[in-house]
Amino acid sequence: MLNNIQRPRRIRGSNLIRELVAETVVDKRKLIMPHFVREGKNERDPIDSMPGISRVSIDNLLNDLESDQAAGIDKIILFGIPDKKDEAATGAYSKNGIIQKALGEIKKRFPQILAITDVCLCEYTSHGHCGMVEGGKILNDPTLELLARTALSHADAGADMVAPSDMMDGRVGAIRQSLDENGFSDLPILAYSAKYASAFFSPFREAAGSAPQFGDRSSYQMDFRNSLEAEKEVLLDIDEGADIVMVKPALPYLDVIYRIKKLVDIPLCAYNVSGEYSMVKALVRLGWGDEARLVKEIITSIFRAGADMIISYHTRDILKQGWLS
Repeated sequence: MLNNIQRPRRIRGSNLIRELVAETVVDKRKLIMPHFVREGKNERDPIDSMPGISRVSIDNLLNDLESDQAAGIDKIILFGIPDKKDEAATGAYSKNGIIQKALGEIKKRFPQILAITDVCLCEYTSHGHCGMVEGGKILNDPTLELLARTALSHADAGADMVAPSDMMDGRVGAIRQSLDENGFSDLPILAYSAKYASAFFSPFREAAGSAPQFGDRSSYQMDFRNSLEAEKEVLLDIDEGADIVMVKPALPYLDVIYRIKKLVDIPLCAYNVSGEYSMVKALVRLGWGDEARLVKEIITSIFRAGADMIISYHTRDILKQGWLS
């Protein structure tokens, strides 16, 4: 008979013991729910590639927030779907833009909700790129002024935090300077610091209508083969004034999340993106997986890798269905 002094199974023998010794305990308060808001009234457009997620008008967004808040969801990030687009992305920074109007209504009715806004131009440009374009080239520096104007317009409208997602060089510094010069020195920046040019974004691009009309985003979003570059991008954003940094996507980049967490001493966010969400929904629809178990394992893995908070389309189901209880 084996005389095994060390038997790791001893502390796996019951659920109570497993709960007691669990190394990673998921905090539901660290989840952020994304919302797509569009123009119109009483509009709700289901997104085919993202079952359970819709583009909604402001009135329906408010209805959703009331229901979600009752389930404990009080942190959101907003993505705008304008009626009109142009080469200068004017809808992104207009006082009457969809995000600006939505923020005004949210803050009147739900002042206690933390409203983060995505700061980018791709949803608002006719060409679908995240910056200004000239001769087929995405221009970096001319884009910075428009991103800063967009962030400032969100701050004026009531945003609690702005989240630049464009991946232009220097955009965090430009936004920080603009906010500070206009009385918003206390407004935090959540920077999409290590954002990869990923195939996992496809459902989002359907949702936001932001697919590029030419080329792709590889000249400004990161190459998925690189991880040292992620460290560089994160440190640059921190130097420019980022208060929270992000790795996006999450699941294919758990190693990057781990590296960044070891590198920095500020909060780290991970974005559990649309393609990751849709893969789970497809598995469940085909009868090949248990949704609650899949989601619990995925979310736990992202926290285990080092994320301090997660943006996830699963947030509503997690909180309402009690999947992490």
